[in-house]
Amino acid sequence: MSSLKISQIETKLVPGPVVYSVLYPDNYEESTQKYPLILFLHGGGDNHTILNKIKPIVEELWKRKMLLDAIIVSPSCTRSLYMDYQNGTEQWESFLIREFIPYLISKLPLDRERIIMSGISMGGLGSLRLGFKYPNLFDAIVAFEPAIEPAIEWKDVEPEDKYYRSSDFFEKIFGKPFDVNYWNINNPMYILKENSANIKKSGIKIYLEAGTEDFFGLYRGAEFLHQLLCDQNIKHEYRVVYGADHIGPSLEERFFNGFSFLNRIYNPPDTDPKHLAFRAMMKKEKEKYLKNSDYNG
Repeated sequence: MSSLKISQIETKLVPGPVVYSVLYPDNYEESTQKYPLILFLHGGGDNHTILNKIKPIVEELWKRKMLLDAIIVSPSCTRSLYMDYQNGTEQWESFLIREFIPYLISKLPLDRERIIMSGISMGGLGSLRLGFKYPNLFDAIVAFEPAIEPAIEWKDVEPEDKYYRSSDFFEKIFGKPFDVNYWNINNPMYILKENSANIKKSGIKIYLEAGTEDFFGLYRGAEFLHQLLCDQNIKHEYRVVYGADHIGPSLEERFFNGFSFLNRIYNPPDTDPKHLAFRAMMKKEKEKYLKNSDYNG
């Protein structure tokens, strides 16, 4: 049986200690293998107990062999946006990258080549920012309904995409007066635009989704990011879930789909030799056609 444990880590970068939950797979105690790490970031107003909610879904996926055995960790990070605050009072990004992940690597039997950044809502935002900033650290990003705005720069953010965050909240994180440039350089869209070559070269796998009825309108940001990824020719999987809201019963199936994405990238379902041979043949035919054809449209 899987097991869920709670621990904490001391730090001076943020108000501490930081409490975190760890979900271990079946037979962990008897195993000698190294496990992938799935770092799951909670949404605004939530905390490390998010793992209690997704534990039954993960266990069912493990039971069906639809998710690789992994150690899943969720730290309590308040409503921080997983940011280093502009005034330096709280440094959540630095905590996660410089302290927490290295600490987990030192304490747990982890496969350093398979560290996966994931999260929901605010955590989806955090997973995208950190994944795009440090693409060589993470092997995959799984972002559920990320709380991102459909804009590259702050000047293009519409009122309907920022109404649910007060000016006091923005100023707490991005400075008072509000530092527009600091917001820009920490916006996943801006980071993707500036760091697209490194992101593409890293081969990081990306899963992105949102519901059509999300009451925060987060499907707008997800669609914008999807188009930006397409423009940069960066492979990813994008799902817009018909009828799904920001909360509610749709999340169970959506978690199921998002986590099973990891199984698809690490255990590709299509390994039929005949099909793979046919794909290789068609690739050669295409290359031959493009090389020799004088057809211009």
